[in-house]
Amino acid sequence: MSGRVQSVNMDQKGKGLRIEGARDFGWGESLAVGKRRPLSLPAAFTLALAAMLASVLPLNAQSDAGLQPGSGTVSTQRPQILQQVGIDQHLNEQLPLDLHFRDETGKDVRLGEFFSQRPVIVSLVYYRCPMLCGEVLNGLTSAISVVSFDLGKDYDIVTVSIDPRETPADAAKMKQVYLRRYNRHADASSEQGWHFLTGSEDQIKKLAAAVGFRYVYDPRINQYAHASAIEVATPEGRISQYYYGIEYSPKDLRLGLIQASKNRIGNLADAFVLYCYHYDPATGHYGATIMRILRLAGIATVLLLGGFIFTMVRRDVRSGRLDSGRAA
Repeated sequence: MSGRVQSVNMDQKGKGLRIEGARDFGWGESLAVGKRRPLSLPAAFTLALAAMLASVLPLNAQSDAGLQPGSGTVSTQRPQILQQVGIDQHLNEQLPLDLHFRDETGKDVRLGEFFSQRPVIVSLVYYRCPMLCGEVLNGLTSAISVVSFDLGKDYDIVTVSIDPRETPADAAKMKQVYLRRYNRHADASSEQGWHFLTGSEDQIKKLAAAVGFRYVYDPRINQYAHASAIEVATPEGRISQYYYGIEYSPKDLRLGLIQASKNRIGNLADAFVLYCYHYDPATGHYGATIMRILRLAGIATVLLLGGFIFTMVRRDVRSGRLDSGRAA
């Protein structure tokens, strides 16, 4: 049978394989183990191709089997506990200023004591958090160290623990750490301007509900699952802006404090920038308002043209007077 393998047999001594009917392929009469008979180029190529197919086909079969229904799929859904975590924006909502907490000295304080004539940055964390809360406070400290407003003079910060088990001693330790990291005018006013609070579970939950801060306790790992953000509130205690993540733009934070203060802090240039920039609640950033910029550009163009026309007319009038004087 030309060009086909008729049979594959083991030799009598068990030393090798005898492939009959393989002469037309150029393999020779046998491929006995231990023989050093050289193979032709077509034979070597054919053997290599057969070995590759033998190794690939089982892998393909396994891959195809893994794609079959019921073979096990990777879930893309969030864990059930994380579905309870998030931030719901409650812009312009009044914070419950009658809630009571304990400050870092253990003194019972009312939340409204920290809201008077200055805007307030609110941060909900817990002091024994192994990672995320520290990053939130680090990002906040870095941002306010750049902002050209003074903590305790131009604005206040209220940091509240969401863990009712934490104590004023925990709050005092955290206050010392972050006041040392605050690089801008760290004095008595800044110490009095950043408040670290602890409280009972019912008071914490009421504040978190007003802010829209959803969190959940995971007893398996003895930790809280929560989102990362800070909020800016007006002196009257109404939520003005949300800033997400663990790093906060000093420019956005500065504009947010100015807007929350109703221009009580800042200068004329800041007021001009606020006119051209608008806070976007979806992104937590300030962006340029195109129509307002175009309106200002139009006004500036009219003023420039008006000034140019006035100057040219005045020059022509003066030239006419000089010419008439010379003629006389």
